[in-house]
Order: sequence, then structure tokens, then C-alpha cells
Amino acid sequence: MIVILSVFAIGGFAQNKGSLHINQDSRVERLMKRQRDVYAVSNTMSGFRVQIFMEVGNEAVDHAEVVKKDFTEIFPELPIYLSYEQPFYRLRVGDFRNRIEAEKYLRLIKPQFNLAFVTADVINPPARIEPIEIEEEQDQGEENGENFQE
Repeated sequence: MIVILSVFAIGGFAQNKGSLHINQDSRVERLMKRQRDVYAVSNTMSGFRVQIFMEVGNEAVDHAEVVKKDFTEIFPELPIYLSYEQPFYRLRVGDFRNRIEAEKYLRLIKPQFNLAFVTADVINPPARIEPIEIEEEQDQGEENGENFQE
């Protein structure tokens, strides 16, 4: 009886190989292609930025360049955008997906640029950034004498 059960068990494990065939409606592929085409043309989305400068006049562009330089020295990680909507020149920073992210940066920016505020804007999709906590956890493990080298 044990021999017979062993033969059936071994036969059951031998069935790991196989193939998969997907029957997909052709409309699904056309829809996916259309979505890829749309995203290839427009890589912008609705989001938020922090406005740090707004001015009118002949010297507005020169003053905006000075503010831009000062901002970039303090916050080099944030992209900065100069725009003109008659009659104002504006400097807006960041590409934030939601207001909460923009408000966090506003708290950091406000002490140096006291007229800063959050505004809705069309943004470039921000790049995904690896969480800093992962690196900190690895550093803490090394400090505690935990070393996981193979």
C-alpha cells in the first residue's frame, strides 16, 4: 500500500510543467495602446506647487533670477519654474501630487520666503524616491554590531 501511494505522490509532483494560453479580446490590446499613446504625448498631471515669487514690471525677470538662485542654494532638490501670466512673473517650486506633500514643504520654505503659499498647478509627474528610512535602518544595524554579510 505504501509503494502504491508513493508512486501516486511522485506522479503528482511531475505535473509542475505546463503552458498557459491567454485568449484576449483584441479591443483590450487597442485600449492599452491608446493609453500608452496618450501618456506619451502628455506627461503632465494636476497637482500642486509652492509659489515663492510674484512680481510685475520691467525688472521682474531679473529679480526672479535672483530669487531663483537663492532658492536653489537652499533647496537644490526641488525643481523651480518661472512662468509668465500677464501681467505677473511667478516662481513656483516642486511637483507635488497632493496638497499634503506641498504643505510639508511650505513649512520648510516659509521661514526663508515669507510670501510663499501652496497653489494648484499642472505638474510634471515626480520621480519615485527611495525612502530614507531604509538607509537609516541599515546604518542602525551596523552601529549595533549586527552585520549580515555572507
